[in-house]
Amino acid sequence: MRQLIPFIKRKPTVAVIRLAGMIGSGSRAPLSDETIGPVIEKAFSRGKPVAVALVINSPGGSPVQSSLIAARIRRLAEEKSIPVHAFVEDVAASGGYWLAVAADDIWVDASSVLGSIGVISAGFGANEFLARQGVERRIYTAGKSKSTLDPFMPEKPEDVTRLKGILEDIHGAFITHVKSRRGSKLADDPDLFTGEFWLGARSIELGLADGIGHLVPKMKALYGDKVRFSKYGRKRGLFQRFGASLTQDALSFVEERASYARFGL
Repeated sequence: MRQLIPFIKRKPTVAVIRLAGMIGSGSRAPLSDETIGPVIEKAFSRGKPVAVALVINSPGGSPVQSSLIAARIRRLAEEKSIPVHAFVEDVAASGGYWLAVAADDIWVDASSVLGSIGVISAGFGANEFLARQGVERRIYTAGKSKSTLDPFMPEKPEDVTRLKGILEDIHGAFITHVKSRRGSKLADDPDLFTGEFWLGARSIELGLADGIGHLVPKMKALYGDKVRFSKYGRKRGLFQRFGASLTQDALSFVEERASYARFGL
């Protein structure tokens, strides 16, 4: 009703988007462009918000999905001329930090973990185990690179070299993204892009964040005590809420916990 009465001054509204969990592809990933994209679109479009706040708690994940989500945020921010603020909870590392730098400024808790600007690829080799069990691996390809990094075959030096080259290219894209967003705020520190990570105060010194700050007081300081908050987040379906795929959910949980554990969380 208030929107229909032009002479009643509306309270400023900040749209709050929660970005929590691992970043991956597909509809089951906690954070993917497919699942969170529509949420982001709504947050920027509904009710003419004066700002968008990203509440981030993510240890990272897919570099492609991180890039897609961050690019969507920047596109909407520029199209609608809406400032974006990031608030880091426990962690914004690796792909989580990729999302954070999509904001115009980054606020952290003193104990938040930030950084890990690097790229990792991990797997297992089972060729010796198969040999001990008397199992022979048979594989046929058309194209010499089709069996690259086969976990059931002995590791080939040329495969490792090729993979490292790909990881270096992704790392370069990550560094370029961070530099383009943080610019002169970044300290000249040799460890900045090594995959190292830091707590809140040190991350501010390095230029990875702008200060200690929490969502409500910071938004009130910027937009007034009467600011309102509209919260947006991914809604889980009925089957997901009641554990329709227990095996997949259990595996996802183990993977996510392992990712958080890397940062002592």
